[in-house]
Amino acid sequence: MKHTLTAPKSQDQRERLLRLLVTATFLIFFQAYMVAPLIPHLAVAFKVSSQTIGLIVPAYLIPYGIGSLIYGLLSDQIGRRRIILTSLLAFVVLTCFTTTAQSASQLIFWRFLTGLCASGVIPLALTLIGDIYPYERRGRPMGWIFGAMAGGMAFGSTFGALLEPLITWRGIFLGVGILGALVLSLLYLQRHLLGNATRSTTNNIRDLLTTYKMLLGSGRGRRTYAYVLLNGIFHSGVYTWLGLYFQQRYGLGEVGIGLALLGYGVPGFLLGPMIGRAVDRWGRSWLLPTGFAIAGVAAAILMFHLPLVVAAVAVTLLSLGYDMTQPLLAGIVTSLGGKRGGQAMGLNVFTLFIGFGVGSFLFGEVLRLGLSAALFLFAAIVLVAALAAIPLFRSEAPNVVSSSERT
Repeated sequence: MKHTLTAPKSQDQRERLLRLLVTATFLIFFQAYMVAPLIPHLAVAFKVSSQTIGLIVPAYLIPYGIGSLIYGLLSDQIGRRRIILTSLLAFVVLTCFTTTAQSASQLIFWRFLTGLCASGVIPLALTLIGDIYPYERRGRPMGWIFGAMAGGMAFGSTFGALLEPLITWRGIFLGVGILGALVLSLLYLQRHLLGNATRSTTNNIRDLLTTYKMLLGSGRGRRTYAYVLLNGIFHSGVYTWLGLYFQQRYGLGEVGIGLALLGYGVPGFLLGPMIGRAVDRWGRSWLLPTGFAIAGVAAAILMFHLPLVVAAVAVTLLSLGYDMTQPLLAGIVTSLGGKRGGQAMGLNVFTLFIGFGVGSFLFGEVLRLGLSAALFLFAAIVLVAALAAIPLFRSEAPNVVSSSERT
């Protein structure tokens, strides 16, 4: 199979492409998570329960995961460029159309359609990094991409809550659509950096199934994708309902909720590249278990009735746990797929976003037992996973991973 991607050759070209992809990633995650702190407000506006309007989160995230799987496959066949540009265009158009929703069901529908159609940008951005950066140098650019995800989550949650009283939720969606159009135009002008738009591999069902068997047939592949799924379930489950958490436990309004959530994403936004460099130097064997443990401890702290400032710090620690795990897992995935990197990363993002959607739904269901009970259950599971990660990822030290696993 001939792989014809023409990658940027110079460091300047790579960095230019990275900056554009980081910007697009930030905006997509800003849009994805700006609705979380608005759940209490939207429930009142549409006269439905919090659980009902809360479906706007899994309605976006689960189709996003399904779409990323499809686009990953297509990108290996028709090239990355077409998928990225078309998907970003869909993001812009459908985000603007969301402003027309007149009921909770219509809002859920537009979120579903946006997630399904706009999910080709981030998985292929990660795949492109695997194409143009060697394995030993992927930590920093991966750190930037996941830092943009975390930053988008943080600023989306905060400014979604802060801007809603000023311009309404419809105005926020329209503004994001306009900014997305600007990013799309800039990326289109630099489209030559996205590689050739021509066919790169020949796909048939047997080849696809063989690749999936290869990805999930090894112990390294199985444990990596399993932890991606667990990470998505845990973090989305806890994070999606933090707006309701701060409203019920501390009586905060929209602005207060936004400020309380501001810490989520700050570690990745500020420390993402630094974490990436640490990965490049020391490997993933000890950083992964540490990240899962930090996230579990943060969720456990939120169980207790503590001062508001302590809860806000716990939210920041929760984010740090994500920033020390998901970029590292994605880095492993880039070394699993070989010439079918799009398929490997598509499966990664599919697994992550299915976890995001399922986690949001499951936490909402467990909430019927109370906030503390839901936090206890999620914290206990991820702390057990942190302990299990110590032997499972021991081979991810730089001097242990073989060169054959990195290609």
